[in-house]
Amino acid sequence: MSIFSKIIGAIFGTTKANAAEPAGGAGAPAGGATVDVAPILDKAVAAKGEKLEWRTSIVDLMKALDIDSSLAARKELAKELNYTGDTSDSATMNIWLHKQVIAKIAANGGKLPADLKH
Repeated sequence: MSIFSKIIGAIFGTTKANAAEPAGGAGAPAGGATVDVAPILDKAVAAKGEKLEWRTSIVDLMKALDIDSSLAARKELAKELNYTGDTSDSATMNIWLHKQVIAKIAANGGKLPADLKH
């Protein structure tokens, strides 16, 4: 299972994760159903008992969902999402990854707070 599929699975459930297409992005879920993402991620952060800023950090978003957030894992996620920049510049890559993951969550039927829609 790809890292992106793990993110989608943690938010939407495993059925949706199996349908997610990291490169192209799947459309909205069948039946037009949406999932309110913020409460799911806020609850995951609260369960961790540490300050995680999932709204701005790909590392924190991954940590909140119990997904490997190591540099190697983020480089793999960047590859899955067709990142064309320099993966050695982790700060730039992380910002790009966060924007892409948030956009793809929305494209997969995730309802996000207005301040997260890039």
